Amino acid sequence: MEVAFRTRKLQKMCNCKKDMQKDLGTRNAEQLARRINELKAADTLADMRCLPAARCHELKQDRKGQLAADLVHPKRLVFVPDHDPVPAKNDGGLDWTQVTRILVVEITDYH
Repeated sequence: MEVAFRTRKLQKMCNCKKDMQKDLGTRNAEQLARRINELKAADTLADMRCLPAARCHELKQDRKGQLAADLVHPKRLVFVPDHDPVPAKNDGGLDWTQVTRILVVEITDYH
């Protein structure tokens, strides 16, 4: 899957182990690197459902349209499908099997 980033700063941090550790700490940096690699290795977003530790899931309410993958609690990697239009099933839900590009939005604790 193609992985893009909302900002250059976020891209630099997600692609540089030193920056990851400085901004997030060692454990979150390790998890972030793992999640980014898993996303890049996936053919589609549906492949992420096979990784229970990632707990990739759609968000609700004011974050509708975004998805998250777990890092070290409570941090999450938040991203959106990078398609226009976003692939949808007949019932209007996100078609995970058609998402081949994502845009990383932020790393945060949204709880």
